[in-house]
Amino acid sequence: MAGLVLAVTPGPDMALFVSRTMNFGRTHGFAAILGTSTGIAVHTALVAFGISVLIVAAPAAFWALKIVGALYLVWLAIQAIRSGGGILVTRAAGKQPSLFQSYLTGLAINLTNPKVALFFVTFLPQFISADDPAALSKLLFLGVEFIIISLPVVIATVLFAEWLTTTLRDNAWVSKALSWSFAAVFMAFAATILFAEGRK
Repeated sequence: MAGLVLAVTPGPDMALFVSRTMNFGRTHGFAAILGTSTGIAVHTALVAFGISVLIVAAPAAFWALKIVGALYLVWLAIQAIRSGGGILVTRAAGKQPSLFQSYLTGLAINLTNPKVALFFVTFLPQFISADDPAALSKLLFLGVEFIIISLPVVIATVLFAEWLTTTLRDNAWVSKALSWSFAAVFMAFAATILFAEGRK
């Protein structure tokens, strides 16, 4: 239940899925999902082996991760504006990325988000006893379970974005407004990341 609540909570990942789908198609949305899922797997492994604790507890490391994450989101915001301001304009301009690039974007937006690292450090261990000899394998299992629980939600998000794109395809003004909206969302999440606090 906790994983499901977290899966439906809006964040940079979800904004990326919608943005990629509306600008470049459903397959790019799914590629971004695969990238963020890989990022979650990496975060889970870092938590299981105790590396994430060191990152969020060290002021310099956590500050560096915040800066990188915020700058990356700002870059995505700039890209949303520079795309031409519309779904059809972006495609016509030949700026469509490869599926691998969409995958890497999903991976990067997840790995450079310090709030994700902080979340996994504080969330997953609540379901594991500290003296459990199988704690490592259980943490890895919980990370995989979280990905599985999230998949129906994020897939539905991509399919809805595809439907919305088809509905609004002929409205250039709405398309431009959506591009600027995505830019605003990424900028807002960048600001939120900068104010994230490490583990004390």
